[in-house]
Amino acid sequence: MQRRLIDYLIISFKGLAMGAADAVPGVSGGTIAFISGIYEELISTISNIKPSLFKTLFKRGIKAFWQEVNGNFILALLTGIIISYVSFMKLAKFLLENHPILIWSFFFGLIVASIYFVGKQVTKWNASIIISLIIGALVAFYISSLPAMENSNSNWFLFFAGAIAICAMILPGISGSFILIILGAYKTLSDAIHDMDIQKLIIFFCGAFLGLLSFSHALKWLFKNYHNITLALLTGFIFGSLNKVWPWKNTLSWHTNSEGIKSPLIQESISPFSYNGDNQFVFAVFLMFLGFLTIFILEKIGSKQA
Repeated sequence: MQRRLIDYLIISFKGLAMGAADAVPGVSGGTIAFISGIYEELISTISNIKPSLFKTLFKRGIKAFWQEVNGNFILALLTGIIISYVSFMKLAKFLLENHPILIWSFFFGLIVASIYFVGKQVTKWNASIIISLIIGALVAFYISSLPAMENSNSNWFLFFAGAIAICAMILPGISGSFILIILGAYKTLSDAIHDMDIQKLIIFFCGAFLGLLSFSHALKWLFKNYHNITLALLTGFIFGSLNKVWPWKNTLSWHTNSEGIKSPLIQESISPFSYNGDNQFVFAVFLMFLGFLTIFILEKIGSKQA
C-alpha cells in the first residue's frame, strides 16, 4: 500500500498514543494499536525481522532492505512511541501520585470502549470463542491482582524484565508498565531514564528486542490460524484489566522503599460512594466519557487510514 506523508504522520500520532498508554501501569499500548487499526501490520512487520533481511541488504541494497522491513512504518511508529513514553512517564508518575482517581477514570473509559471495538471484530461466536474470552479475562484479572515485587538492579534481571514487559506492551489489555511493577523493575527503568543511564537502558531494550521478535511470531501464527479465538482472547485480556484501572481503590498494604517513600502494594476496588475522601465523581465520569470518546475517534481514524 502506497502511503503519503500525512499517513506516516498519523502513524506517528498513533505511536504517541501507544507510548502514553504504555507509560501508565495498567494500560496497554497494544490496545491503542488494535483500536487504531495498525495492530496486525505491527505484529506482521516485527515477525518479518529475520536474518534473511541482511541478505537482501547486501545483495539488493538499502532501498530494497528498507522496503522489505517496512522501514517507513517502523520509523514513524517508533518515533511517536519513544518520544511519548520517555516524556509522558514523568507526567504519568505525577498524575498517579497526585490525581489518581482522575487519570484512572480517563483510562477506564479507554478500556471500556476498547472492549467493544475489539470484540466486534470477532466474526463468529461459538463455545470455543466464549471460553477463550473467559480465559483471557481471568488471566488478566489474576495478573492485575498480583502484588509488586521488590525492586532489583541486576543487569540480567533488567534484561529479563524487558523481554517479559515488551510482550505485555504489545498485548491489548495487559500493561507492560504494570508487568514491570510486578517484577520490581519499574522504578529501576524510571531512574535509568531520568538519570540517562545508557548501560541500563541498552540492557533493557536488548531484552525487549529479543522478547518482541520471539513473541511476535507466536501472535502472527495465532492470527493466521485462529483469528476469531485470538481476538476473543485479546478481548478477554482487555476486559480483565478493568480491575486494575478502576479509579476508586482501598489500599490494604503499603510498600516502603529504601528511600522511605511509600507506595500502594495491595489494593482492592471499591464503590465510589464507599471511598474514604473526595471521590471526585462528576469529574471522574466526565473523564471516563472523554476516554471513551478518544478511542471512538482513534477507531474512526484507524478504519480510514489502516
